[in-house]
Amino acid sequence: MKALLFKEFRLAVHPICYFFILFFPLLILAPNYPMGIGFLYTIVSYPILFLGANKGQQSNDLYFTTLLPVRKKDIVKARTVTVMIMHILFTAITLALLPLAKEIITSVAEEGGEAMPGLTINEYGAVIGLAYIGLGITDLIFFPLYYRNGKSIVLSTLISTFFFAFYIMGTTMALPYIMPGFTGLICGSILSQVIFAVICFAFYLGMHWLVYIVSAKLLEKVDF
Repeated sequence: MKALLFKEFRLAVHPICYFFILFFPLLILAPNYPMGIGFLYTIVSYPILFLGANKGQQSNDLYFTTLLPVRKKDIVKARTVTVMIMHILFTAITLALLPLAKEIITSVAEEGGEAMPGLTINEYGAVIGLAYIGLGITDLIFFPLYYRNGKSIVLSTLISTFFFAFYIMGTTMALPYIMPGFTGLICGSILSQVIFAVICFAFYLGMHWLVYIVSAKLLEKVDF
């Protein structure tokens, strides 16, 4: 498993993936940018990762990996863990930028700037929780679609990207108006946001265990 993860980050993860993970957390610094939409770009980077992109050409990474003396289920596990590390790294960078983002958005508000409807920067703990629910469900869509034949990268990307985009916009912008009592409960204090985020992260871990089980069974049936 350790060797497969080493291979993932040395061979499979294209430099553009790192660009997505390191650059797009900066969106939190943009005043009136929809909260949570930055997480969408971790999903947009999936085609680059799963195609094993090298100068824009497919390197047949999955086929190459199946030729190695490793189990197919370990191939899925390594890729699942790689994606989870990308998510967590994106979140860590975003949280590091949170104090600066609050200062920028407060300054803009004092100058009369209009606030984006929905959850705000002061409720970002709840935004992270909602995002991780969406990421868990999105990966449960993406991984099985891809691993059913190892080729459905376009279909799996389109479905998962559109799902997460509508989900995160709906939960962070529309939910406070549809269910104000619920958002008031999870956003009432820093403690309530942290508790909610922890519960959502536990859900995220559970979903990725399911992602691994389902995808591994599908890949076992694929004959390259």
